[in-house]
Amino acid sequence: MRYLVSVREFGPSSLNLAGNLLIAHPGLLDPNFRRSVLFISTHEAEEGAFGLILNRPTGQTVAGLLPDRDDLREVGSVPVLQGGPVGRDQLVFASFLWNTQTMRMECRHHLSLEDARSAVREHRAVIRAFVGYSGWGKGQLEGELQQHAWLVKPPEAGLFQADKVPRLWRDLLSGFGPAFRLTAEAPEDPSLN
Repeated sequence: MRYLVSVREFGPSSLNLAGNLLIAHPGLLDPNFRRSVLFISTHEAEEGAFGLILNRPTGQTVAGLLPDRDDLREVGSVPVLQGGPVGRDQLVFASFLWNTQTMRMECRHHLSLEDARSAVREHRAVIRAFVGYSGWGKGQLEGELQQHAWLVKPPEAGLFQADKVPRLWRDLLSGFGPAFRLTAEAPEDPSLN
């Protein structure tokens, strides 16, 4: 099943992608977003959008990134990802929780350190830390959608399984049909083929 969104379908003032995934179109060459999958946490016509890249692990944990901090007891093992090109001097904690009643992913971002600790202790949500984030001003994301830079799809419950991260973009892109499946399986650098 396809989930392509067009601004023309909804009109710029009614389009709200909060709670959805943005999958980078194979033609999107911007190195900040090439082959990326983002979770859009907030999207408002007048304010713009906020999202976090889900498939760019840094290979570090919070404790590894901040070795001199002694107040990281519960959150020290939380994986750190590159959240986007904005605010790369910031560490953003976010919780992701699958709501079984609405069948939607809920995200709380910019958690305080104490809120992140509580979320880890409760074991209800998936906690991730992000270096930087992705942001769009008023109308910017809608313009990128008109240029077909992104494919849009609602997330599924098992999105955060650790084994899915390396193939997340390929797997999600493949779900848009045979042409996208072929493109998704092609090497990133065709000269290595």
